[in-house]
Formats: sequence, structure tokens, C-alpha cells
Amino acid sequence: MFVMNESNTQIACQQLLYDNDLSESDLAEAFSLLSGKNIDLCDLYFQKTISESYVIEEGILKSGHFSNDLGVGVRAVSGEKTALAYSDEISKKSLLESVRTVRAIGSSSSKLIRVKINEQKAPRALYTNFNPIESKSTFEKIALVKKLESYARARSPLVDQAFVYISSVYDTVLIARSDGLLVGDIRPLVRMGVTVITQKNEVKEQGYSGGGGRFTLDYFTDEILQRYAQEAVDSAVRNLEAKSSPAGVFPVVLGAGWPGVLFHEAVGHGLEADFHRKKTSVFTGKIGQKVASEQVTVVDDGTIPNRRGSLAVDDEGNPTSRTILIENGILKGFMQDELNSRLLKMPLTGNGRRESFAHIPLPRMTNTFLLNGNLHPEEIISSVDYGIYATNFGGGQVDITSGNFVFSMNEAWLIENGKITTPIKGATLNGNGADALLKIRLVGNDMSLDSGVGVCGKEGQQVPTGVGMPTIRIDGLTVGGTATA
Repeated sequence: MFVMNESNTQIACQQLLYDNDLSESDLAEAFSLLSGKNIDLCDLYFQKTISESYVIEEGILKSGHFSNDLGVGVRAVSGEKTALAYSDEISKKSLLESVRTVRAIGSSSSKLIRVKINEQKAPRALYTNFNPIESKSTFEKIALVKKLESYARARSPLVDQAFVYISSVYDTVLIARSDGLLVGDIRPLVRMGVTVITQKNEVKEQGYSGGGGRFTLDYFTDEILQRYAQEAVDSAVRNLEAKSSPAGVFPVVLGAGWPGVLFHEAVGHGLEADFHRKKTSVFTGKIGQKVASEQVTVVDDGTIPNRRGSLAVDDEGNPTSRTILIENGILKGFMQDELNSRLLKMPLTGNGRRESFAHIPLPRMTNTFLLNGNLHPEEIISSVDYGIYATNFGGGQVDITSGNFVFSMNEAWLIENGKITTPIKGATLNGNGADALLKIRLVGNDMSLDSGVGVCGKEGQQVPTGVGMPTIRIDGLTVGGTATA
């Protein structure tokens, strides 16, 4: 017998079980069929995802997309081995067929997996369970993207092209586990953004801004749209006049918010437990040791209301948490899912995430960021005689094993005699994530999270995430550029 949590679990049961002629007793039957003496844990992951998006290019509605995906994944774990079978339909037949496929991971046994009652409180309400697709009509959604485009074009006569998108996702999941837990979550997700291309003479530059989170489309007010237009256009126009970046080793000041993506990529993945267990992380075996400047505290927090990376429960049914990864420079722990927590004998942190029912859970980041220091950003900038100030990053590459990274800086300036002066372009930031942590000299008091656009890739799976940081100064980073200092 299963114990249901109220509200979202009941909604999920209705949509994913009852509407498909399934019941809790069918789940119990599925777990009985999964019996095997070598099976350590198993779960069923039901999911229904409705998504919609619109794209406008040059004032013309170029594309509209609507999809309704449904399915169930069956997972069993034995030691370090994981078996997954899934179906893109939900029925008793497809569920039991998937179960029989997965059952081969363990040796057959007459011992049954008995489903026991597991009392659990309802998950925290971190976001609305209202369907964002229904928050506005199709006409209103198209009007929103056209309005954002018009704001961008009105910002500067140098705007040559503008591309605007809006997307909404309504995700319903239901997780059943062999310990009797049955928990559902309703996950809205919206995003909107604008890319502009400006041109002056023969020079073209690009700028982007956007945001989103776990709320409805009502978030995108005129004020928000005007801010997106301003940020995108001002960035592109500024780069039209930017000078080539100097090359060399400089102190680099990173602005608050989105630049935290550098540490997400160069450091965050190395703090996920599977890399630690496989001994492929630069942080393996260093718990309790100094791995960063004493001014550095890094957390992963999946409990922040309405944030893109937040979840009431992870994709294994466990509550997410605020996990201290590095505290005052000392490595405290790793982000854990069920499998790695069990094998490493370390506390579970609620970081088991999967892209969909067709994927296995992996330990993944939620919202990962550096905490505040005690300096004003102006104090940090004024401490630099000659260096780089960067507020926005583009593409990058990271080697998880070594921690070596290369990132392009989309928005950057020179710092000369303690003041921000000339905008520069063509700059790349090269370094090593673990080394960069030790080179952080100053930490500001202006911590902010990104605007809500992050997507993280790992082993072919994409999940929404958040990043953030205060203004910081890092010494001795290598800057690639085409000019000489």
C-alpha cells in the first residue's frame, strides 16, 4: 500500500495513473515483479511534459511549437550497475514490459520486494502548480514577443536584426519507490529572451538578454521586457566601439550574477559525487582540506522559491536541500544522489536529477553559487591597477578531470588605475578551476543569481540550473586577446 502526499501528488496520480487506468496496486505488482536478491533499489518515474514556444525573426512569426510527451521509466540498481527501461506510453502493459526488461539486472529470486508504508510530509511549495501555458492566450504570447522586439529596435537605430523567443513548460512527475514512497511534483518553467545584431559601417556585433523561472508568463511585465531590450542592445552597441583585448596574465574582476557560470562549469561538476566516486574529480579525497581562498564559500541550493534550478523534490523523490560544498575555503562535501550516497556512505543531498523518464538519475547541480563577502564592488575594482572587468560570458570548454577551462568574455572592460575604462572584445579567460579558487583575493557583498536562463549538460542530459556570485577579484588568470598590454 502506498501513502499519498496531498495536493501535487494527488494531481500527478490523477494525470499519470488514474487517467491511464493504473492504480497504486499496479505499482505494487510492478515492484513484486522487480524482485531480485541483487537489487539494491528500484523506482518508477512517470512524467507528462507539455511545452509550447514561439519565435519571431524580423517581426515575423517564424515558428510555433507545441508538444505533449508522456512516458514512464523503470530503474533498478545493483551495486554500481544501473538498468533502465522506458516506454513513451503509460499503461499497465507498457509498465510491466519495462519492468521485465529491467529485472535482468539482478539474479532471479523468490524473495519479493514488499512495498511498505512510508509516512512523509507533502513537499514544500517552492513554486506555483498552475500551468503557465494557460496563463496567457496565444494572441497575448505573440503580442509579448512582438513587444520585446519593438523595445529592442526602439533602443538604437544601429539594431539591424532582432530575434525573440518565448517558451513555457508544464511538467508533471510522479515517483514511486520500492520503499513505498509515492510523491508527485508539478513543475512550471518559463523563459523569454532577445538576441540583437547591431551594425555600424561593416562591423556587426551581437547582444543577448533574457530570463525566466518557475512561475507563469505574468512575470514578463513591460518593465522586465524593457530591461531585456536595454541589456541586449547596449551590449551589442558597446561592442561596436570596443577595442581588441590585451593578452597576458592579469588580475580579473568578475561581476555579480551570470559570471558564476565559470565556477559552475570549472568547479561545480567536480563537486558532483559520481566524479568523486570514480576518482576523476580534482577534488577527490580532499574533504576537510583547503581547496579555495578562505573568503570562498560555495553552496548548492535547490530550495530557493521560483528559481529555474529549484525543485521541491529531486527526480528520485528526495527533498532538495541547501548543501555547503566549500566553507571558508575548506571542502565540506559533494552533491549526492541515491546511488552515490549509498556507495560512498555519505549523506544524501537531494541532487538526483534526470532530463526525462528516458534517462537515469545523476548527481547534478541545482542553483550553485558563491556567498557574499564584505567588500563593496567599487572597492574591489579600485584595488586593480591594470586588469580586466567582465560581466558576461559566452561559450566555454572545461575538462572535468583536470579542471582546465577556456571561456569567452562577451562583455568586458579594461581596469586602469582602479577605474573601469575601455570596453574590450575578443577576450578569452584561461585557467584551472581548482587553481582559480585559490587565487580569489577579494569577495564583494553584492551576490546575485543569474536571470534564469541556465541549462546544464552532462552525459547527454540537459537540465535547468541556476548560477550566481558576488563581484570577485581573481589574480593571475591568463587572458587571451589580439592586442598587447
